[in-house]
Amino acid sequence: MKKEEIKELSIQELRAQIEVAEKAYRELKVAHAITPSDNPAKITKDRKEIARLKTILRQKEIAQAASAK
Repeated sequence: MKKEEIKELSIQELRAQIEVAEKAYRELKVAHAITPSDNPAKITKDRKEIARLKTILRQKEIAQAASAK
């Protein structure tokens, strides 16, 4: 998912995306521990994607709190 696409999501959609991405990441880590993955760089890519989602989520939460004041 591109940064522009992530910014268009609502807070609830971001939380859902984070949950799905973290679940897939955990499954990939377990699978990689059992049998080495063909593409170990995907683990890093997924971790960075989760970080991007969490960053945008936090920015939206801060903006929402600031607008509520």
